[in-house]
Amino acid sequence: MSTDVTVIVLFALAGFLLGGVYSTWKTSRKVSIVLAVLAALAVAGGIAWWVGS
Repeated sequence: MSTDVTVIVLFALAGFLLGGVYSTWKTSRKVSIVLAVLAALAVAGGIAWWVGS
């Protein structure tokens, strides 16, 4: 997989996780916080992968 595709996949994953945060915020705050942390890690990983290449 090329670097560009990997970065796009990580950003898409972060967007998907942020959608989960939005949809679960009122019902389960703990799950939302975990999803938000995972989204932040995906964004950080995408940026690190992009800068590192």
